Amino acid sequence: MKEAFLVVQALIAVGLVVCILLQAQGTGLGAAYGETGEQFRSKRGVEKLLFRATILLAALFLITSVINLLLH
Repeated sequence: MKEAFLVVQALIAVGLVVCILLQAQGTGLGAAYGETGEQFRSKRGVEKLLFRATILLAALFLITSVINLLLH
């Protein structure tokens, strides 16, 4: 049973990393050095979907981590 939760947790972790990397792809190097460009816009389409998927995967990762901790 514990092995199944570890596999699920690993798959969720990979999905979370992919979502985070896809979000960071459009930021460019300017954001890394503090240059925001003063552009404010709302998330739409795929960007909004990735944002919500990241939140969902982070919550699922937290839940599976607690379950793994309780099974130990």
